[in-house]
Amino acid sequence: MAEPQTKAAAKCKSICPHFVVPDVVASAEYYRDVLGFKILGYWLDPPVFAIVARNDIEIQFGKSDSGNVPSPNIARRQSALDAYIWVNDVDALYAELQSRGAKILEPPAMRVYKCYELLVEDNFGFRLCFSMDTSSLAS
Repeated sequence: MAEPQTKAAAKCKSICPHFVVPDVVASAEYYRDVLGFKILGYWLDPPVFAIVARNDIEIQFGKSDSGNVPSPNIARRQSALDAYIWVNDVDALYAELQSRGAKILEPPAMRVYKCYELLVEDNFGFRLCFSMDTSSLAS
Protein backbone atom coordinates (compact mmCIF):
# COMPACT_ATOMS: atom_id res chain seq x y z
CA MET A 1 0.00 0.00 0.00
CA ALA A 2 1.37 3.40 -0.95
CA GLU A 3 2.08 6.07 1.66
CA PRO A 4 -0.37 9.00 1.68
CA GLN A 5 0.85 11.96 -0.37
CA THR A 6 -0.32 14.57 2.13
CA LYS A 7 0.99 14.93 5.65
CA ALA A 8 -1.57 14.15 8.37
CA ALA A 9 -2.21 16.92 10.88
CA ALA A 10 -2.61 14.50 13.79
CA LYS A 11 0.44 12.72 15.18
CA CYS A 12 0.16 9.37 16.95
CA LYS A 13 2.24 9.56 20.14
CA SER A 14 1.98 6.23 21.96
CA ILE A 15 -0.04 3.07 22.41
CA CYS A 16 -1.45 1.45 25.52
CA PRO A 17 -2.27 -2.28 25.39
CA HIS A 18 -5.51 -3.33 27.07
CA PHE A 19 -5.51 -6.83 28.59
CA VAL A 20 -8.77 -8.47 29.66
CA VAL A 21 -8.18 -10.41 32.89
CA PRO A 22 -10.30 -12.08 35.58
CA ASP A 23 -8.69 -10.04 38.38
CA VAL A 24 -7.46 -6.49 37.68
CA VAL A 25 -6.01 -6.10 41.18
CA ALA A 26 -3.91 -9.27 40.84
CA SER A 27 -2.68 -8.05 37.44
CA ALA A 28 -1.82 -4.56 38.63
CA GLU A 29 -0.04 -5.85 41.72
CA TYR A 30 1.95 -8.37 39.66
CA TYR A 31 3.08 -5.63 37.29
CA ARG A 32 4.04 -3.48 40.30
CA ASP A 33 5.76 -6.16 42.38
CA VAL A 34 7.38 -8.26 39.65
CA LEU A 35 7.72 -6.08 36.55
CA GLY A 36 8.48 -2.77 38.28
CA PHE A 37 5.45 -0.77 37.15
CA LYS A 38 3.54 1.81 39.22
CA ILE A 39 -0.20 1.41 39.77
CA LEU A 40 -1.88 4.56 38.46
CA GLY A 41 -5.34 3.65 39.71
CA TYR A 42 -8.31 1.34 40.04
CA TRP A 43 -11.85 2.12 38.96
CA LEU A 44 -15.09 1.05 40.65
CA ASP A 45 -15.48 -1.10 43.75
CA PRO A 46 -14.70 -3.91 43.37
CA PRO A 47 -12.23 -2.81 40.68
CA VAL A 48 -13.13 -3.59 37.07
CA PHE A 49 -10.37 -1.49 35.49
CA ALA A 50 -6.77 -0.60 36.35
CA ILE A 51 -3.83 1.16 34.73
CA VAL A 52 -0.14 0.59 35.41
CA ALA A 53 2.84 2.52 34.07
CA ARG A 54 6.60 2.29 33.86
CA ASN A 55 8.25 5.39 32.47
CA ASP A 56 6.31 6.20 29.27
CA ILE A 57 4.66 2.77 29.00
CA GLU A 58 1.09 2.25 30.20
CA ILE A 59 -0.92 -0.97 30.25
CA GLN A 60 -4.63 -1.18 31.03
CA PHE A 61 -6.48 -4.09 32.60
CA GLY A 62 -10.20 -4.64 32.19
CA LYS A 63 -12.11 -7.26 34.16
CA SER A 64 -13.42 -10.12 32.04
CA ASP A 65 -17.15 -10.75 31.89
CA SER A 66 -18.69 -13.74 33.64
CA GLY A 67 -15.35 -15.23 34.70
CA ASN A 68 -14.06 -15.68 31.16
CA VAL A 69 -10.41 -16.75 31.11
CA PRO A 70 -7.70 -14.50 29.66
CA SER A 71 -6.96 -14.93 25.98
CA PRO A 72 -3.32 -14.05 25.30
CA ASN A 73 -2.35 -14.03 21.63
CA ILE A 74 -0.34 -17.24 22.12
CA ALA A 75 -3.70 -19.06 22.35
CA ARG A 76 -4.35 -18.16 18.71
CA ARG A 77 -0.87 -18.06 17.16
CA GLN A 78 2.33 -19.87 18.09
CA SER A 79 5.08 -17.52 19.31
CA ALA A 80 2.68 -14.56 19.41
CA LEU A 81 3.27 -11.51 21.59
CA ASP A 82 0.80 -9.30 23.42
CA ALA A 83 3.02 -6.23 23.75
CA TYR A 84 6.35 -5.21 22.22
CA ILE A 85 8.07 -2.64 24.41
CA TRP A 86 11.14 -0.62 23.40
CA VAL A 87 13.69 -0.12 26.18
CA ASN A 88 17.13 1.45 26.43
CA ASP A 89 18.90 -1.40 28.30
CA VAL A 90 17.65 -4.97 27.94
CA ASP A 91 20.45 -6.44 30.07
CA ALA A 92 19.73 -4.15 33.03
CA LEU A 93 16.01 -4.92 32.76
CA TYR A 94 16.76 -8.65 32.56
CA ALA A 95 18.82 -8.50 35.78
CA GLU A 96 16.07 -6.52 37.52
CA LEU A 97 13.26 -8.82 36.41
CA GLN A 98 15.25 -11.92 37.38
CA SER A 99 15.78 -10.50 40.87
CA ARG A 100 12.03 -9.82 41.18
CA GLY A 101 11.12 -13.40 40.19
CA ALA A 102 9.60 -12.63 36.78
CA LYS A 103 8.74 -15.53 34.51
CA ILE A 104 11.47 -15.18 31.87
CA LEU A 105 10.55 -17.20 28.79
CA GLU A 106 13.64 -16.22 26.80
CA PRO A 107 16.70 -14.39 28.16
CA PRO A 108 18.16 -11.54 26.10
CA ALA A 109 19.04 -12.64 22.58
CA MET A 110 19.96 -10.95 19.31
CA ARG A 111 17.46 -11.53 16.50
CA VAL A 112 18.14 -11.62 12.76
CA TYR A 113 16.31 -8.30 12.41
CA LYS A 114 18.94 -6.64 14.69
CA CYS A 115 16.82 -6.31 17.79
CA TYR A 116 18.08 -7.49 21.17
CA GLU A 117 15.05 -8.96 22.94
CA LEU A 118 13.88 -10.35 26.27
CA LEU A 119 10.61 -12.32 26.50
CA VAL A 120 8.56 -12.35 29.71
CA GLU A 121 5.16 -13.80 30.62
CA ASP A 122 2.86 -12.20 33.20
CA ASN A 123 0.64 -13.89 35.79
CA PHE A 124 -2.22 -14.40 33.31
CA GLY A 125 -0.12 -15.60 30.36
CA PHE A 126 0.28 -12.33 28.45
CA ARG A 127 3.67 -12.15 26.75
CA LEU A 128 5.75 -8.99 26.80
CA CYS A 129 8.81 -8.59 24.61
CA PHE A 130 11.27 -5.93 25.76
CA SER A 131 13.55 -4.88 22.91
CA MET A 132 16.44 -2.65 21.87
CA ASP A 133 17.05 -1.81 18.22
CA THR A 134 20.76 -2.37 17.55
CA SER A 135 20.76 -1.70 13.80
CA SER A 136 22.45 1.66 14.27
CA LEU A 137 25.18 0.36 16.60
CA ALA A 138 28.66 -0.28 15.23
CA SER A 139 29.45 -3.94 14.62
